[in-house]
Amino acid sequence: MVNTSLRDPADWPDAVGVSRHQAEVMADYLRKRSAERVHVVVHLSGAHAYGFPSPDSDLDLKAIHIAPTEAFLGLSRRDSTVDQIVDIEGVEVDYTSNELGPVLSGVLKGNGNYLERILGTTSAASSDLLLELQPIVARSVSRLVAAHYRGFAFQQRRSLAEKPTAKRLLYVLRTALTGIHALRTGVIDPHLPTLAREYHLDGVDEVIVRKRKGEQVELDEHALGSWQERLDALFVRLDEEVSRSPLPAEAPNFSEVDEWLVEARRRFVP
Repeated sequence: MVNTSLRDPADWPDAVGVSRHQAEVMADYLRKRSAERVHVVVHLSGAHAYGFPSPDSDLDLKAIHIAPTEAFLGLSRRDSTVDQIVDIEGVEVDYTSNELGPVLSGVLKGNGNYLERILGTTSAASSDLLLELQPIVARSVSRLVAAHYRGFAFQQRRSLAEKPTAKRLLYVLRTALTGIHALRTGVIDPHLPTLAREYHLDGVDEVIVRKRKGEQVELDEHALGSWQERLDALFVRLDEEVSRSPLPAEAPNFSEVDEWLVEARRRFVP
């Protein structure tokens, strides 16, 4: 059996930006989802994890679940991904849960989304499986993360060009800096204010203040233009960090991850 515990609504620190009402809605929603599947972890992602939530930010819940082992034995396969967007008492909840096996395959390939779910600090629900898995996954971080974070940052920058909002600029910054920091240290940290201080990136606080006025607050041409050279420099540095990173070229512990998953599946044999 797996013991999964939900975070107490009163336990969210003010810095995360989750109101008491949002926390109560989230806890109630996850109690219902936990009756449907066994969560390894539910990570509160998005602006709350990145350090720049607005009052109208949704609850971006990215989960990992483990399916019963018998689900893999027959011809019929259950969906490995569950998606739902709902509005509950004025709180928008965007929930996605992926099955553990595909998640671990993604981890070995450098998928930052999955690494952040497992290694992140803003968990809304966590389990004893997560405690076992975290040190294993920490050993899986490799230079393959560069492709994920550079690709994500490039997509966000293209979106920024199409519609220049404070939110989109912050997403470019946080994604590029998370990639740079991961390549330098092996640590996956999505929290932009912390990263901006670490890498002496001035002006981020002002953009966050703008964004906190609302999700769609736009940047004027001058404000956007002042960031273009710095964005160019971040992309150059991200590429440079690949060649000098102390991380292995690929995850060195495929067998360790595989053996752990097999053992976890054994626990779900009826």
